Amino acid sequence: MTDVFHIDVPYTDGALAVIELSGEFDITTAPAVRSRALDLITAGQPDLVADLSGVTFCDSSGLGALIGIWRCAKDVGGSLTLAAIPDRLGRLLNVTGMDTLLPAYPSTGAALVARGGNRSTA
Repeated sequence: MTDVFHIDVPYTDGALAVIELSGEFDITTAPAVRSRALDLITAGQPDLVADLSGVTFCDSSGLGALIGIWRCAKDVGGSLTLAAIPDRLGRLLNVTGMDTLLPAYPSTGAALVARGGNRSTA
């Protein structure tokens, strides 16, 4: 059974936006995540925090989408910060070396504090 996938943007502040993912982040959902993130970047919010606390599964397509989002954000002077990474995805990031390029925090609140955002509104 596939978990229903959701993409939400619960918080924005200037150039910063939180994109919250839940469900299976895989070959069928990765394009939508990338598209939504690129829409945010194009709209002037190139600094993204990806809240992954609701992700129940992530395959290489999900990882590829995160890398693509990171590159697009970086190209316009922005960034991608990860929050609440599930264990399996954390191992995938570690094995690929992406954990050295993508800052990660235990929660969205911690990521926003590190980025200078207001964690009380996220």
